[in-house]
Amino acid sequence: MKKYLVLYNPLAKKGKGQVTAEKLVDLFKDAEVIFKDLTTVEDLGKLMNETPDETEIVFSGGDGTLNRVINIMSKAGVTRKVLYYAAGTGNDFMNDLNKPADAEPFPINEYLEGLPTVKVNGVTCKFINGIGFGLDGYCCEESDRLNALGKSKSYTMIAAEGLLYKYKPTNAVVTVDGVTRTYERVYMAPTMFGRFFGGGVQITPHQDRKAPKHQVTNVIVHGVSRVRALMIFLKVVAGKGDQYPQYLDYHVCDTVKVVFDRPTALQIDGETVLNVLSYEVESVNLQKH
Repeated sequence: MKKYLVLYNPLAKKGKGQVTAEKLVDLFKDAEVIFKDLTTVEDLGKLMNETPDETEIVFSGGDGTLNRVINIMSKAGVTRKVLYYAAGTGNDFMNDLNKPADAEPFPINEYLEGLPTVKVNGVTCKFINGIGFGLDGYCCEESDRLNALGKSKSYTMIAAEGLLYKYKPTNAVVTVDGVTRTYERVYMAPTMFGRFFGGGVQITPHQDRKAPKHQVTNVIVHGVSRVRALMIFLKVVAGKGDQYPQYLDYHVCDTVKVVFDRPTALQIDGETVLNVLSYEVESVNLQKH
């Protein structure tokens, strides 16, 4: 009999991660399915390495869960095949692969090759989608705050409110592949390996995670009024931000360093990091092995 070990994040999908994962029982009808709460696993790398090869491992969660998994696999030297079943709120990894959020579990090992790294507050990790600094980090921070209160708003609504009056733009010094530029009134400064953040905002429509060079795309949204920024954001959602070259700078590159003039929130694959002044990204082309 086929065996599956489903490692799920109960916090995914606003606390519905277990319910979503358990839908796999109907999908794996003729198999033995074992469910395990990821938040109770002390040594995930050890668990993966010690699980018999005949038992397939399925991870169920959102983009943040994926981020944790890829970093643990890398540090623990895990090379076995793993499957992914989306159970997140935004599911930007699935958006980038043009897969529906309810797609059947599929192998993800090919997507774990060539991942870039980000260094924030002295900690370096890999990421699978992107780094959001500025408005996107603010949106994640605000969403976390609302969730803690048992409330919720869509990413688009939070972003719109931020652009109109809540989020204060920053000045930034950005160094891309050794070239430094200074920007005023910066609303967003993400660096992306995929195309999407925020549950469907196509910030880098031309970024290709499967490109041979495995480079990233840095975007700076700057020098724009609040009202115009909102209009531009609606275009960005649709992947048409490059219609505004005077306000959006795109750079396909290997290295990025972004420094803000005041601390603000940042997100890594949807996970919020507070009070950040800077981040640094390196593509796999420059990482030391």
